[in-house]
Amino acid sequence: MKRFLLPFLALGALALTAGCATKKDVSRQVTPVMNKLDDLDDRTAQTTRGIHDVDERAQRGIRGVDGRAATADQKAMAAGQQAGEAQALAANVNGGVRDLGVRVANLDNYHPVTETAVLFGFNKAELTRKDKEQLDELGRQIPSVKGCIVAIEGRTDSVGNAEYNYQLSQRRAAAVTQYLASEFNVPAHKIFIIGLGKDDPVDSNTSSHGRAENRRVDVRLMSNNVEVRGSDSQNSGQARTPAPADSASANPPR
Repeated sequence: MKRFLLPFLALGALALTAGCATKKDVSRQVTPVMNKLDDLDDRTAQTTRGIHDVDERAQRGIRGVDGRAATADQKAMAAGQQAGEAQALAANVNGGVRDLGVRVANLDNYHPVTETAVLFGFNKAELTRKDKEQLDELGRQIPSVKGCIVAIEGRTDSVGNAEYNYQLSQRRAAAVTQYLASEFNVPAHKIFIIGLGKDDPVDSNTSSHGRAENRRVDVRLMSNNVEVRGSDSQNSGQARTPAPADSASANPPR
């Protein structure tokens, strides 16, 4: 009897042992898969968070672009308005230039109503209080003169090079022009300016007095209206400021 039981017991033990080994093998196979699934879940979560961050940054970028676009639109509108104003101003200036061109072309038809001369110190281009008083006398007559222009000629003495003297004469003429324009609202298209430098002197440059006389700006109020011709003899040749003493140095340009 024992002989018959021993083989069956041996077979049962073997079967039991085989069954246990199979479960362990399955467990060893399933565990890595579960670990991989957990890792995949982590990566999926990270990817989702990354997509959310990218989307948020994209939205911020879009809002920033929209804000900059709105600012650019506002600047473009302002620039357009400025361009329109500049065009209108240019049209007015061009109209004034054309008017001045016609006036200058017919300069022979103009006659002096009144004139004055502003004398400057050596190598100077600033107006003194007396200079402004002289210009005030002329400026107060401008509104009452019909069809008028103001001719302004700047000059220097012969000391210094020609190019510097041209610039200096223009600065002197500009100082007079700015004063008349600001104090008496003289339109730019009614002012005719020229810087003669040391060309066409009104006096000899061989003496101190002559050079002082040449450091000047001549201002002439002129009109093409024949009704004001009668005042020519009364207003022209007004008294001038005494010529400033010449500088002791002959080297600086003037």
